[in-house]
Formats: sequence, structure tokens, C-alpha cells
Amino acid sequence: MKLAALAIAGSLALAACASDEPASGSGGSGSSGGSGDGPKIGLAYDTGGRGDKSFNDSAYAGVEAAIETNGGTVQEVSPNSDASDRADLLTQLADQGYNPVIAVGFAYGDVIGDVAKQYPDVDFAIVDSTGVDVADNVTGLQFAANQGSFLGGVAAATKSTTGNVGFVGGVETPLIQAFEAGYVAGAKAVNPDITVQVQYISPAGDFSGFNDPARGQIVAQGMFDAGADIVYAAAGGSGIGVFQAAAASGGRAIGVDSDQYETVGDASLQAVIMTSVLKRVDNAVEAYIGTFVDGSVQGGQDVVNDLSTEGVGLSYSGGFIDDIKSTIDDYTQQIVDGEITVPETPTN
Repeated sequence: MKLAALAIAGSLALAACASDEPASGSGGSGSSGGSGDGPKIGLAYDTGGRGDKSFNDSAYAGVEAAIETNGGTVQEVSPNSDASDRADLLTQLADQGYNPVIAVGFAYGDVIGDVAKQYPDVDFAIVDSTGVDVADNVTGLQFAANQGSFLGGVAAATKSTTGNVGFVGGVETPLIQAFEAGYVAGAKAVNPDITVQVQYISPAGDFSGFNDPARGQIVAQGMFDAGADIVYAAAGGSGIGVFQAAAASGGRAIGVDSDQYETVGDASLQAVIMTSVLKRVDNAVEAYIGTFVDGSVQGGQDVVNDLSTEGVGLSYSGGFIDDIKSTIDDYTQQIVDGEITVPETPTN
């Protein structure tokens, strides 16, 4: 793995000097931000890279905030077209002296342990996967996405006029199924008779579903055509297609991870984003870098962000769900108090 990284290190360095934007593919990277006096942060994106207006962008925002506080620089890398170079990306960053190295997305879970063991003096973090029993220098940054999605389901069922809502998952994996499980449970808590249509863009192992807006639009359009008036997109960059389908159908959509009302960058799509299920990747990444700077990082464990820590929740941008805030708050408190246990896996 080290040899593979060294073979393309020269091109990585050239790319870092040439551009402030990350490029996709093995060795594609960008370097930006802050003073050289702080940490040299390595940031390895999930499929789609920076610019997905969702998960990856939220991670970058956390790095930016950490650099503003602590100084430092960031080197960004993105997977190649088939995402086969994830291990090489992490190895490149460690070889070039970046520390900490942050892997964005559970798909790095299969490789980060082996890489981390080769670099025991580098601190690694992985978003949406575990650090427990992976390596002593890996911290898992996890989120109770099922809890946030439950609130999304509550909002959808409360606002629906057809009694029919939808869920579009990017890739059919246990992680995204936790979003589904929470969303369905929340919708049915409000209306036990509600219809929840569920479909995934790609099967397990095929990560293209996180970066295929055209397919996302087709899937969501089918749901609107079948009677849904609100569709939740837990699909990374493919969520743009869900928003486009909502706009074309006169329906509503629910975004994911970031406040997509604020990040979508298109007024016609912004108008249909009723809310977003927030997974505060930015806060988790910023906090992790803070512990690295102050020397308190403890690898081999997970940091779980949930409703009790405001690590997940709903956005209120646009004012579309302001009128049901008391309902959202009531369900939030029931979950925090343990009166409601939100499922992590679909019930059927």
C-alpha cells in the first residue's frame, strides 16, 4: 500500500500546489485554508467529493471551522471513479505527514484499520463507522441518524395531505437503513395508517447511488406519481435529483446531513426543501480536530452524536415547519427521556 502511494505522491503534490479545489481520482487533491502553524489535516472524501452540498461539504465545513480556531492547513483527496483507491488515499496523506487524517464515510471502514496500523503515530478518524477494535489510533465519529430521521418522519406525516410519503436511500446498507427505519417509525408514530414508499438507488456494494442525481430524480418521480407528496432523500449527491422531482411534481422534499435549503444553491429547489435531517458532521469533525490539538484524542473508541448532544436534528430554514415546532420538540424530548426508542433497522 505504501509503495502504491509513493508512486503517485509526486502528482499529489503538484495537484496540491495547482488548485484549491479537490479533484476526483487517485492522487486528486486540494490544499487550502489557514496558517501553517496549526495541524496538517488530511481529509479523504466519500464518493462525490466536495461540492455534494451534503455529507462531504459538511465535513469540509468542520475542518474550515477548526482551522479558523486553531490554524493549520487541509489536504483534500477524493476517490477515483470506482472508489477502489480508498486505502491508497489514506496512505498518501499519512506518508506526506498529514495528521490527523479524517476519512469521510463508512466505506473507508474496510481499509482504515490496516492503514492506521502502518502509521501508529498518526491519528485517524472515520465518519459514520466505528473505531472500536479497529486500531488504537482510530476514532469513530458516529451519529444517531435514526433519531434525526424519526423527526423527519414526524414532520413528513404531520405535513402530508395525501397520507403518502417516500424515502429514497442512496445505497442499501445498514447505515442508510437506519435512516429509513427512523423515518418510517416517526411517520407512523404520527399516523399509523400512513403509506411510506421506500426505494434505494443502488444495492449494497455499489456506491454510485450516492452520486447519481438523474437516477435519484427517476426514483423520486415514481413516488410522487404514486401519490407521495413529501419525499426524504438520504442519498448524498443524488438528493439533488429528488429535489428536482419534487419541484416538477409540486411536492416537497426533505434533505439530509447539511441544511440543504441553505446549500442547494438553486432557488427553485430551495423552495421545495421543507426541512433537512441534520447530521452535524461539521460539529463532530471540528470537535475531533480540537481534541487532536489539545492532545486529548483517545483512539480505539467511538464518539456518538445524538439528540441529547444536538448531534442530529431538523433544520427550520425557510420557515416551512415552524408551525409544527412544538410537535417536533415533544417527540425530541420523548426520545431524549427514553420514552421512545427509535429502531435502527427496518421492521419489514
